[in-house]
Amino acid sequence: MVFLCWAKPSLQEQKDCLNKSNGFNYDSKYRGATSKHVSSLNELSKDGFLINHARVLVGSGVETYEKGKLALENWRHFGFDWGFVDSKTPIRSGVKFCVCVKEFLPWVMMPLQIVYVNESRSSKKDMASFCFGGGTLRGHLLAGEERFSIEIDEKNQVWYEVLSFSKPAHFLSFIGYPYVQLRQKFFAHQSSNAVMKHVSGS
Repeated sequence: MVFLCWAKPSLQEQKDCLNKSNGFNYDSKYRGATSKHVSSLNELSKDGFLINHARVLVGSGVETYEKGKLALENWRHFGFDWGFVDSKTPIRSGVKFCVCVKEFLPWVMMPLQIVYVNESRSSKKDMASFCFGGGTLRGHLLAGEERFSIEIDEKNQVWYEVLSFSKPAHFLSFIGYPYVQLRQKFFAHQSSNAVMKHVSGS
């Protein structure tokens, strides 16, 4: 099953997609794996998953961190002409959402569900982090999980990070997997730019 739409998907079309995508399409033993450090995902490559990781410095200071967190909470990291998530989707564990992407002529709706939301703050320093991970549901072209995070470290630097593991879940993504890999790297680059644009206020 692939969810296609010839025009930009409406909220109702996204809702219909999510209603039909019943359950995760990857093994429960991998659920929440992206909540751990990237080095722990190396084992997943042995099971056929591709690891995609990008970490970008977007600025410094608490204000930048808070702007970055707000960007994630409002799905600004998906603010493209060619792809989007409904910005009113709450960042809460168990919430389903659609990533809508324009691929050549049709739009593709890819269903996911938020697996976890983690936030931490240090009482001694202005160190903090906010992240959430989404897992693919049935009807998604890929099987796996993706995490988005914003962090302010001990040096007061603010980092945006995208971490995912995935493998083909449909013959279209299987035969076009080299293209899929390029699109994942392109997304990480564009997403980082979107967050940087938001935190800089431009």
